[in-house]
Amino acid sequence: MRTRVSQRSSELRNSSRQHGSTLEVTTRCNLSPSTTTIQAVLPERWDGLLKMLQPRVLLRVQKPLCHTLTLRPLRPRTYATAVEEPIPAESQQTFTTSISSSFAPPAVVVDSNASFAMRTYTPRTPGVRHLKRAINDHLWKGRPFLPLTFAKKGHGKGGRNNSGRVTIRHRGGGHKTRIRTVDFERMVPGPHMVERIEHDPGRTAHIALLNEEATGKKSYIVASEGMRAGDVVQSYRAGIPKDLLDSMGGVVDPGVLAAKTAWRGNCLPLHMIPMGSIVYNVGSAKDRGAVFCRSAGTYAVVISKDDATTKGGEKHVMVKLQSGEVRKVSREACATIGVASNPHYQHEQLGKAGRKRWLNIRPTVRGLAMNACDHPHGGGRGKSKGNVDPVSPWGMPAKGGYKTRQVRKPNNWVVTPRVRNGGKRRAK
Repeated sequence: MRTRVSQRSSELRNSSRQHGSTLEVTTRCNLSPSTTTIQAVLPERWDGLLKMLQPRVLLRVQKPLCHTLTLRPLRPRTYATAVEEPIPAESQQTFTTSISSSFAPPAVVVDSNASFAMRTYTPRTPGVRHLKRAINDHLWKGRPFLPLTFAKKGHGKGGRNNSGRVTIRHRGGGHKTRIRTVDFERMVPGPHMVERIEHDPGRTAHIALLNEEATGKKSYIVASEGMRAGDVVQSYRAGIPKDLLDSMGGVVDPGVLAAKTAWRGNCLPLHMIPMGSIVYNVGSAKDRGAVFCRSAGTYAVVISKDDATTKGGEKHVMVKLQSGEVRKVSREACATIGVASNPHYQHEQLGKAGRKRWLNIRPTVRGLAMNACDHPHGGGRGKSKGNVDPVSPWGMPAKGGYKTRQVRKPNNWVVTPRVRNGGKRRAK
């Protein structure tokens, strides 16, 4: 064994004289306990072997560093909402116009079939798995203006009248909130600055906090879709301002008047609104506030104006609601230009039953699941209600198009009634 090692060492010495590279090599023999150390000079063709050994040495140095990296998370664990960017639809158009421009931007109706984004959540709990909310990042995140609110305590009747009887079923409870005082009449003239857009827990649409520029008095109104902080709105229910009348030369020009007053968020009498305009917060009488189209995403269309007066000496304006019903209202009734805010509210999903309870809505129990003393469908063995037609808890037919309105007392304000399904399933 020793002779073989000596022969090998002599060969290495001879090769090293030709190339001139040195390396200390340690060989360990299993046949003999002795260890032989050889000072060898390697040729240049063995440099590749050295390069192959270098990564192993570097990996041993980097092993503690890699161990610390594996203990740390690759990214911070967050539960941010996942919002997908909507596909731009041709029907949705945005118009940005300064307040100082001479003409108003055209009204835009939000198409419910167009693409839009909803906010979804990571399902950490079952209650947020199916939760979907509209994206309203522009809303005010603070508390409301306290002088325009009052406590709900004592005002939540739970669906009962003054005698304590339940007149509206499935109402009661709800979260502790403060009721916002909203101005539906808007009799105060002059420009009002929009300070912020807020969420109102008592309604589906958003509300806007206005600041009157003349006196600094604040008020709440139902915000229109697209209204933002910094906008200037005005009410013309008290009449045409003198400066506006002077700018038209003292003569009222309907075209110029509509171009300077029919702006988004402005409140006007219906006779000042041009036909075909989209309005919300529509009133019914001269001295009353808005009673129609106050929910989220609702609007009406002004379709015609009567020139002839009625028996009472009053002219009317025809408006078409979203249900297809055509009503006539007083020409002096109020209306606001635009569409009620939060139009994607109809696509929201609450995700759990508890959120229904927060909204003052109690569970609805089927009559089949009740006892015989509580409902005509209750009782019996099994889950069958028997060979009886569906009725209400008081025995009135509930389906099949049973009519309850009196023929001798029609609604004279309805010109064209809305399309009814007649007890059949509506076509989607």
